[in-house]
Amino acid sequence: MVMHNPPHPGEVIKELCLQPLGLTVTEAARGLGVSRKTLSALLNGHFGISAEMAIRLSKGFGGSAESWLIQQVQYDLWQVIQKADEVEVKDFVS
Repeated sequence: MVMHNPPHPGEVIKELCLQPLGLTVTEAARGLGVSRKTLSALLNGHFGISAEMAIRLSKGFGGSAESWLIQQVQYDLWQVIQKADEVEVKDFVS
């Protein structure tokens, strides 16, 4: 089942991980073992959660790596569904 208009995972990380813990982007990036630029790009929705980042988020903030990746897939799928009518493919099943 597709979640209706899910937030970008970066928003979730900001609101549910960084803000409650009072972490700056720099502190969180250092703790996750990534650059500030990398984490900032994720938080601002410029790219998504990779498998490696999912492991880092799981170790740093809890939840499973799978749950972090599922958030990303739900977001990506919703974005594509909004443009599904524009996707032209041959129907091989009919």
